[in-house]
Amino acid sequence: MILSIFDPMKFIAKTLHGLEPVLVQELEELGAKEIRPLKRAVAFEGDKALLYQANYQLRTAIRVLRPIYHFVARSERQLYHKIYSYNWAMHFDVKKTFAITSNVHSSFFNHSKYVALKAKDAIVDQFRNKSGKRPSISTSHPDVLLNIHVNEDEFTVSLDSSGESLHRREYRDIGHAAPLNEALAAGMLKLAGWDKSKPLLDAMCGTGTILFEAAMMGSHTPTGYYKKERYNFQNWNDYDDDLFQKIKAEADAKIDYSGLQLKGGDNNPTAVKMALSTIQDLGFDDFIEIERVPFKRHEPSFESGILMMNPPYGERLQIRNINAFYKEIGDILKQQYTGWDAWIISSNFEAMKNIGLRPSKRHTLFNGALECKFQRFSMYQGTKKQKWAVI
Repeated sequence: MILSIFDPMKFIAKTLHGLEPVLVQELEELGAKEIRPLKRAVAFEGDKALLYQANYQLRTAIRVLRPIYHFVARSERQLYHKIYSYNWAMHFDVKKTFAITSNVHSSFFNHSKYVALKAKDAIVDQFRNKSGKRPSISTSHPDVLLNIHVNEDEFTVSLDSSGESLHRREYRDIGHAAPLNEALAAGMLKLAGWDKSKPLLDAMCGTGTILFEAAMMGSHTPTGYYKKERYNFQNWNDYDDDLFQKIKAEADAKIDYSGLQLKGGDNNPTAVKMALSTIQDLGFDDFIEIERVPFKRHEPSFESGILMMNPPYGERLQIRNINAFYKEIGDILKQQYTGWDAWIISSNFEAMKNIGLRPSKRHTLFNGALECKFQRFSMYQGTKKQKWAVI
């Protein structure tokens, strides 16, 4: 089924496992219609303006796809014929480069790269046969990026409106390695219920991803504010630059950094140096404070707030006695953070038990390929203080 470019537009926003409910809420706030959560994605409907807003403002989306073509194929020949029969000139011309990504779950086609290759051949052949010229392929920065999803014999071809993954906010140098995906960090803040009215402390902040995402979220700074690369929808034939500039201007006008209380600490001098460099580059000196200090010596500056940590899992950073390390975290929480909500993410489930506190909320998330538990430990004051339970 070929979807007309004049039909009401349907979209799919890709996200990370466990963040689907957060993305649903974000889309509701943007005014999306017919919102439907999927596996690591959310389907929704809207117009061109919403597509631009979704790319520029969503915090937990990885990319936004626009499905344009559905068909059934069970052989190489059928696949080629179906792709060839679609009018690709509706979306781009021979002067634009393109690339194809594919996700294949099929007993008829067992190799995703093969599907992408046959689709590429059909598109190139169509342009060449109609105009005598062909568009070029670019695997690094294509003008047009297509995505093909295959479920058995059902194909969905989508235009990738984002291009580069939306989690790359571009607010720091490429060389600043981050242990957390920015979209994951933003999702953690939303799951924790953080807003600018609450102080936020990241006592193992590394290069500062959680703090920078909090600064952007609390100030209503769009996720695309620092973006230098073009979105792929800006290369489409129907791109409306006046509309996009209007959307950007309206979103940027809402930026307000007042009232932010963000603090971080880390014992890694290189990571702290990188974080401080980014703070200076962005002009965040007035509301983000980061110091080189181990967690056990970090004295909270506020009576209460949200403490968020991404401690070593024992995977990438080796800790001699990981269980004792997590036990020390629990001891410090009990001694110094009464009145706080402590949120900790880790893939080391055994080590997490040594924190010695019963979590009041749990979420399953993925940090890269690692399945993690993101847990809240509410450090009650008064009589509830005696109700801490060892796992």
